[in-house]
Amino acid sequence: LQPSLWPRPLLHRLLSDLWTNGCVASCRRLSTDGHTPQPVIGQDSVEVLGRSYPRDDFTNVTPKTLSRVGRDLHNQMHHPLWLIKERIKAHFYSSYIGRWGNPLFSVHDNLSPVVSVEQNFDSLLIPPDHPSRKRGDNYYLNRTTMLRAHTSAHQRELVRSGLDAFLLAGDVYRRDEIDSSHYPVFHQMEGVRLFSNHELFSQVCSGDLLSLFERGGRRTPEKQETHSLEAVKLLEFNLKQTLTRLVAQLFGEEIRWVNCYFPFTHPSFEMEVRFQGDWMEVLGCGVMEQEILNSAGAGNKLGWAFGLGLERLAMILFSIPDIRLFWSQDERFLKQFRVQDIHQPIVFQPLSKYPPLSNDISFWLPDHGFTENDFYELVRSIGGDLVEKVTLVDEFTHPKTGRRSHCYRIIYRHMERTLTQQEVRFVHGQIEGAAESELGVQGRY
Repeated sequence: LQPSLWPRPLLHRLLSDLWTNGCVASCRRLSTDGHTPQPVIGQDSVEVLGRSYPRDDFTNVTPKTLSRVGRDLHNQMHHPLWLIKERIKAHFYSSYIGRWGNPLFSVHDNLSPVVSVEQNFDSLLIPPDHPSRKRGDNYYLNRTTMLRAHTSAHQRELVRSGLDAFLLAGDVYRRDEIDSSHYPVFHQMEGVRLFSNHELFSQVCSGDLLSLFERGGRRTPEKQETHSLEAVKLLEFNLKQTLTRLVAQLFGEEIRWVNCYFPFTHPSFEMEVRFQGDWMEVLGCGVMEQEILNSAGAGNKLGWAFGLGLERLAMILFSIPDIRLFWSQDERFLKQFRVQDIHQPIVFQPLSKYPPLSNDISFWLPDHGFTENDFYELVRSIGGDLVEKVTLVDEFTHPKTGRRSHCYRIIYRHMERTLTQQEVRFVHGQIEGAAESELGVQGRY
């Protein structure tokens, strides 16, 4: 497993929520006719949201994943992800008011998911050799452009535009395992707030004698080298108080804080909520690395940031058992979230549980170049949302030749009707053929 960036609670922590809402040249998804252009993967280029990107040896986006670009579930009125986003917005709008009576936090939920690699990683101080950059874990349009892996990709440009307090929501893309809590597209929301010397210390006795920064300091587990300890402690208190109030509004449950590591904050924390008897991680946060603020033209301020997964919260709050349901257009699912009041309690009533069908696939691995994520992506691209789960059930190394083989169990289940074994066998046969032709494996079936 990779070290987590922004935690991706529930949706396992392979790349946790690095948090980035990115967009090349800050392009918004503007369309004159209200229609989102369909993505196209050509021989030499990839077209996404009306723009063309040249293909190269790093291009690995698939038609299935690109078909999700522009769906913007978090902006579809009465969708469960929209409800969670609106609840968070409502909390910040009512709790944090600016000097002139306007909301302190601005909201940005329509930024393009196509970002530069520099935005997604370098702008957040993620090292060139960090495992989160791997081609096998991300969707690259080419070596310099990708589908954002976290909403934080837009953090620097929004700070550079002069914003001191904002919320950011959007769809993010990660190649990952296949089960009821993982999907290659999910949605994040993050918040950033910056403080000047006066804003942070104005309520403190003799605050005019205190400073955000100190010279000749050193980095410790408690603070960065340029920050004063009193500034960091006050900022940490404000951050934790802000998030405790938010989660109390959403969950009303007991919470606790855990120290952790992210490349773009220090110190860093994860919040866990006591839910149905267990401690469960719901978000990551921390004091922003000063180098990020310096590069964005806000070097005279300190800031905090947090990131959370909308699917994670919706699955918990509404008791939704399978992440694929968020993409369902079944009226029996959607009508349960059409409420007059966004704060109205909702408990999802499951659609009929259709029976699963499982088929195994076993093959010899090539000498090099095979990764499990490549196989998962192939299964997704062919089986789509018919595939509920893929599990590695057996590994074998031949005692004489040293050849290795894997056996995977693929569970198929339609969300809205009963599948036939004939349907499943057809899809499974396509997966077997594609695994041999595209991944270089040799079938044992």
